[in-house]
Amino acid sequence: MKALTFLASRFVAGEEPRDAVRVGERLRAKGIKATFDKLGEDVHDREAAGRAADGAKELLRLIPAGVERNVSIKMSSMGQEISRDFCLENTASILDVAKEVGGFVRLDMEGSKLTQDTIEIFHDLRKRYDNVGIVLQAYLHRTLDDVREAVDRGDRVRLCKGADREPPEVARQDMSEIRRAFKEGAHLLLDRGDYPAVATHDEELIRDTIDHARDRGIEPSRFEFQMLYG
Repeated sequence: MKALTFLASRFVAGEEPRDAVRVGERLRAKGIKATFDKLGEDVHDREAAGRAADGAKELLRLIPAGVERNVSIKMSSMGQEISRDFCLENTASILDVAKEVGGFVRLDMEGSKLTQDTIEIFHDLRKRYDNVGIVLQAYLHRTLDDVREAVDRGDRVRLCKGADREPPEVARQDMSEIRRAFKEGAHLLLDRGDYPAVATHDEELIRDTIDHARDRGIEPSRFEFQMLYG
């Protein structure tokens, strides 16, 4: 049990929102920004989804000045599989609070069965909000098209490899192919995107991003790297 607790503590900032905020303050002192994510997904109960939305709003209000008020949320925790309108209502209420406190909200991406719906929810929210971004997963066959569309729309994108197990008809299976797709997507975002987030621990991809930015004269202030805590 102690070993499991230790492993979890590497990636989970704490059990309560205030624990995460304290970690965010420590990271800020080192010059590292943070985005906060309350764990939980696949909610099929309206009350539970409402609590998840309230938790995100509480977290946004708890984050002190000087620490970036930046949260990531999963649409399945907002009631996505209960009702599209209900999910939009919950998410919009978080974006309203984020706007009040000068914050930003990122819609996390989950399994491929929810990808299209999550993107459609994001597009709906973007009609009313400019403080919202999306996550795209490089290993999905569809993603380079989604990246191109996001660039044309001026959407804020976090690009990651993707972690869920998906069938070959949906996602690339070979790591070299995934890396190749990630690099292509990252290059598009670096060249034309709106402050993209390159989310990876993969040293090859980090080096490729740095090299591409240097070769194209792209300033570090135009993008950021993101990594899991720990």
